[in-house]
Amino acid sequence: MDVKIIRSQRRKKTISAREVEGVIHLYLPAALSREDEFKYVQWAKKRFESRRRKKELTDKNADVVLEQRARALNKRYFGGELSWKQICYTTEQNTRTFGTCNTRTRIIRISDRLLKMPTFVHDYVVVHELAHLKVPRHGPTFWQLVNRYPKTERARGYLMAVGMGD
Repeated sequence: MDVKIIRSQRRKKTISAREVEGVIHLYLPAALSREDEFKYVQWAKKRFESRRRKKELTDKNADVVLEQRARALNKRYFGGELSWKQICYTTEQNTRTFGTCNTRTRIIRISDRLLKMPTFVHDYVVVHELAHLKVPRHGPTFWQLVNRYPKTERARGYLMAVGMGD
């Protein structure tokens, strides 16, 4: 996505961005350094890419499909005994995180980057996060639950390789 920099003498501290006909208009203070300008260009691109991906997920009804997949994995590997408040995709996780489970609120977030990976990797991450509903920490009991998924080691290797490539 192209970025158009618009500097203003009146703007002292605030930075803002908006999309106009497919171009990001980035509003910056005139005195902002070129180094900081580069940082804000990257920030704006990331922000609008995330928005685009969120819209795409919504249009494809991806969270509903994820919920159905989680229910099937719960039934298969946990006997259907787990429950959660919400499981959904997120576009805002860092490059090393593929899923999170808040055991207090029972909300699971799965990185949308997994949609580009093989199904066995995606399923592993969902099983991993579901296991946190029973065991919050990564101890031996936790790994016993996760290892019910037969492709755990293969999926972990895949994710490690992806991490090394970044």
